[in-house]
Amino acid sequence: MVMNLKKDLQGVNKELMTLAKKVEKLIVAFDKLQKPKAAKKAKPAKAAPVKKTAVPKTKMLPAHEIVFSLIKRSTKGVDTAALIGKTGYNQKKIFNVIYKLKQQGKIKSVHKGIYVKA
Repeated sequence: MVMNLKKDLQGVNKELMTLAKKVEKLIVAFDKLQKPKAAKKAKPAKAAPVKKTAVPKTKMLPAHEIVFSLIKRSTKGVDTAALIGKTGYNQKKIFNVIYKLKQQGKIKSVHKGIYVKA
């Protein structure tokens, strides 16, 4: 009986070893199937671009409107140096704008170089 039991245990042991090898082969095969899917998922996703809000563009006013608005706001009058400083235009452009505004009758000269609204 002991010999019979020993042979049965050895047979069971061999079967367990073959089952263990088959399980290991199945695990390796399963890992091979999982790796390509994991590699595809592992690709870094592109970050969505940040949406910029549209900044409304300010409408550029013509030079004569800017100069006329500065003259219109002043009560005592504005001289050419003040217009050059406030607008940033050069002297020739200021004189051309003043000439056109005078021709249109919108401004007048109080003294030489000082302008007020007509």
